[in-house]
Amino acid sequence: MNTMTVVLFVAGLGLLVLGAEWLVKGASRLAAALGISPLVIGLTVVAYGTSAPEMAVSVKSAWAGQPDLALGNVVGSNIFNVLFILGASAIITPLVVSSQLIRLDVPIMIGASLLTLLLAGDGSVGRLDGAILFALAVAYTVFQVRQSRKESAAVREEYGREFGPSRSATAGNLAFIATGLVLLVLGSRWLVNGAVAFAQALGVSELIIGLTIVAAGTSLPEVATSILAAFRGERDIAVGNVVGSNIFNILGVLGLSAAVSTGGVTVSTSALHFDIPVMLAVAVACLPIFFTGSRINRWEGILFLGYYVCYVTYLILHAVDHDAIQVYGRTMALLVIPLTAITVLTVALRERRARRISILEK
Repeated sequence: MNTMTVVLFVAGLGLLVLGAEWLVKGASRLAAALGISPLVIGLTVVAYGTSAPEMAVSVKSAWAGQPDLALGNVVGSNIFNVLFILGASAIITPLVVSSQLIRLDVPIMIGASLLTLLLAGDGSVGRLDGAILFALAVAYTVFQVRQSRKESAAVREEYGREFGPSRSATAGNLAFIATGLVLLVLGSRWLVNGAVAFAQALGVSELIIGLTIVAAGTSLPEVATSILAAFRGERDIAVGNVVGSNIFNILGVLGLSAAVSTGGVTVSTSALHFDIPVMLAVAVACLPIFFTGSRINRWEGILFLGYYVCYVTYLILHAVDHDAIQVYGRTMALLVIPLTAITVLTVALRERRARRISILEK
């Protein structure tokens, strides 16, 4: 691996982030100029636009016959989005969410993760599986648009402040969109080639590179969107961007990647038995949003970040075949995870009980 490979990898990552930003900027302004609701823009154009790097990298990888990189990018991005981005956002400000959509989307995200595990059970996500996932992505988008009409005035106002109409020219918006797409294509090519070179030089699988470096890199637009929204107190946007992007990563990105690849996306044994179940567990970890007053507290954010560190540590130990991997895995499975599950369940039951008492007092 030479210096030019590293330069191209970093440059590809930069082009992906810049391309996603320009694509989102042009598409959201164009949609606003056409009279589309800011809420719909935020839930569709922005959430999907921030997943454009994942789409570019995974489709390119699947097309080039590198399924581990394609799958690792999707699975790793979803894990990173919840544990790192939501964790960091909750530390900045407790995420009290009022959007009804998010409470519907969390179960959908869990269902999509479970569906991925089921489809991958035979060792691959085939072309037909991919077509089904992509069709579900279209159906989910239609569902979002319809449900957005039922949102509260406060949620519509929050999205209106962030994605409201602008007086930019149509030609300029189209130029932003076209340039963004070109940068995404070029950036994905450089990033994928660099990632393969990294894997070969370090002696690790493309799956590990996809789950870590590539997944974190392609998630940078989500990092910027959610953390900036948290700083501004726009909690619905901070959480909605992550949950919406995760759903689109599975249904849209993985679906299209499998559909365009001749043999679909093959799933390695380690991904099937460990990484995809972790993605499902991480999705389930978002249930407190659904059960406990739609709130993610700071301590939960710290817990999420801690889990991401534990997950990456496990991947590194496994990649280098370290002697400590067995002890580390048993400690996580027998001590840390059960204690966390008990804590979250206790908090959920306490919140539910408090809510019932409040209702009875009224």
